[in-house]
Amino acid sequence: MRTQYCGDLNSQHTGQEVVLCGWVQRRRDHGGVIFIDLRDREGLVQVVFDPDRAEVFARAEQVRSEYVLKITGRVRPRPEGTINPDLPTGEIEILGLDLEILNAAETPPIQLDSHAADASEELRLRYRYLDLRRPEMQARLRTRSRVTQAMRRFLDERGFLDIETPILTKSTPEGARDYLVPSRTHPGEFFALPQSPQLFKQLLMMSGLDRYYQIARCFRDEDLRADRQPEFTQLDIEVSFMSEDELMELMEGMVRSLFSEVIGVELPDPFPRLTYAEAMRRFGSDRPDLRVPLELIDVADLMDGVDFQVFAGPAKDPEGRVVALRLPKGGELSRKEIDGYTQFVGIYGAKGLAYIKVNEWAAKGREGLQSPILKFLPDATVEGIMARTGAVDGDLIFFGADKARVVNESIGALRVKLGQDRDLLEGEWRPLWVVDFPMFEHDPANGRWVALHHPFTAPKDEHLGLLESDPGACLSRAYDMVLNGTELGGGSIRIHRDAVQRQVFKLLNISDEQAEERFGFLLKALRFGCPPHGGLAFGLDRLVMLMTGASSIRDVMAFPKTQTAACLLTDAPSTVDEAQLKELSLRLRTRA
Repeated sequence: MRTQYCGDLNSQHTGQEVVLCGWVQRRRDHGGVIFIDLRDREGLVQVVFDPDRAEVFARAEQVRSEYVLKITGRVRPRPEGTINPDLPTGEIEILGLDLEILNAAETPPIQLDSHAADASEELRLRYRYLDLRRPEMQARLRTRSRVTQAMRRFLDERGFLDIETPILTKSTPEGARDYLVPSRTHPGEFFALPQSPQLFKQLLMMSGLDRYYQIARCFRDEDLRADRQPEFTQLDIEVSFMSEDELMELMEGMVRSLFSEVIGVELPDPFPRLTYAEAMRRFGSDRPDLRVPLELIDVADLMDGVDFQVFAGPAKDPEGRVVALRLPKGGELSRKEIDGYTQFVGIYGAKGLAYIKVNEWAAKGREGLQSPILKFLPDATVEGIMARTGAVDGDLIFFGADKARVVNESIGALRVKLGQDRDLLEGEWRPLWVVDFPMFEHDPANGRWVALHHPFTAPKDEHLGLLESDPGACLSRAYDMVLNGTELGGGSIRIHRDAVQRQVFKLLNISDEQAEERFGFLLKALRFGCPPHGGLAFGLDRLVMLMTGASSIRDVMAFPKTQTAACLLTDAPSTVDEAQLKELSLRLRTRA
């Protein structure tokens, strides 16, 4: 029906007759001459209708925003003084020779111009097909398409096979609740939607397929936030006979290639690496944003003998932590701003936020400091804090003191917020690898060990003996790629020996009977010559979110769910009739 896209036209097409199809962005009547801005996925072009073609002009008068048109016209230069340098087609316009209204449109419930962002997200999601007409939304989905194309090309060229794995599978514990699908042919039994293709990709390695990838849909019934959805997409990868260093180098190369090809950004080569222990110690997070030049500084040892229980208690607690966080020029903060940050860390369980303002330390020493906690701190402690933090006049020192988990989460989050609020970010893109994760973490509520990643992650070879003697000291062969404080992807070398896998299951309080019931097919496969193997998965939605500067993965998904896991467009989830339930041997229970 058309000869070109609207946005592809330029001065080289001058004099050509073209046929265009698209939507009306705007219609303007200027003293008997009608201008229509016609839009398609490639952009926008101005079409001019003169009254000397009476029949065509009359149809142009009927046109309104979002009408679907087919226009035949001739490309000509815009008159002098009317060129629009902000528009790719701004040097030319189309003299309208014919116009066909393919479909009329009601007034859209959301504006599709520069004011579209003013619409509520609820309205945008309910009318998503209209929201997706906006150029910025289409640009994000185009970027997403280019990313997946580049991923496939990179992996195809390196011998990876694109293999699909099942969507209807067995429910296995992987850290989140499963979405269950009742079986009609097996009454009372259920399939589960995959949280990831984890076990199947390991089975593919046992099948001798060596290098696998898949752009896979995954499903997790968990609490949502900006970078989570009940269904999401990941680039899933598994390889055999490759060390973690070799795999990390390969994946690092792929991400560098993606950024260079898709958005013209050159990432560092190589990516820096931090151990999990160092990341937690310096930044309070295993996905640190390295653009923020602030670090957590341990000061528990300086609190020996301090008669201030807020600091002394955690300092003596083996599970406690006391840290300082120096904010350059933080002395400018008002009491109201400090109170705001106190409320912020409270979200993460912190009971308060102590601070010291450094006004005139160089000239007045202790008398040049300002803080309600100074009266509790002896001179030696104050001097130690000042020396260790390197604070100078004009700075502010925040403190966190509690269980290590609370301190890491609260002061780690405060570090990032201060970096953003105070415009401290250094560099636009700061990737890194985090390695040497603990194999297990202790669950005090249930008095048992749980896997930090998943139960198929291999321990470091030299730590195999620690599985029995000291599980808390056992490190895994896991690795995460982090970019600007967001985990892009993570993975590990897997357990490839049946005896080690059973030992890990036992440590996780999974009995032999439970292991056979849940993972019997995997354990059997491990006994038939399983190669050493490993892999990782990249969150495609998160990756595109970062590359496009979107604030949520919902803005890079065509049809996302809301924060409550609902689709406003289709009104899903919804009830089903009694006949369907009966066919599936199900009966609904009314909640008390």
